[in-house]
Amino acid sequence: MDPFNPKRLVLGTGKAAWAKPRAKEKPPHHKQGEKFLKGPVPLTWLARAAQLPGKALHIGVVLWFLAGLKNTRSVSLPSTALRLFGIDRSAKRRALGWLEEAGLVIVARHPGRNPRVTLLDAKEPQ
Repeated sequence: MDPFNPKRLVLGTGKAAWAKPRAKEKPPHHKQGEKFLKGPVPLTWLARAAQLPGKALHIGVVLWFLAGLKNTRSVSLPSTALRLFGIDRSAKRRALGWLEEAGLVIVARHPGRNPRVTLLDAKEPQ
């Protein structure tokens, strides 16, 4: 049998020729003790953050992660939480500014302290 013969690729006409539907597969799940992003995270919020420049979406994901840990909308954003994502202090400052300008967060800044960030509801685009 020639492995390069295109006739090998033709499907039959009987019901047995069609592929069987796969059982519903569950999405990947975190392992015990492993950190995870708690949801639901509004898709409108993520979509707006994704349209912003730089690391805004990365910062947004970290903010939602920290908010899920604390079960609150307002969190402190230390630079150590951003190292896993490769975000430095200046990228953090710029991204928070873009998220704030987009109306996704409110940032309370205090000299010498980590910013306090409050997640806001994303407004639907008109």
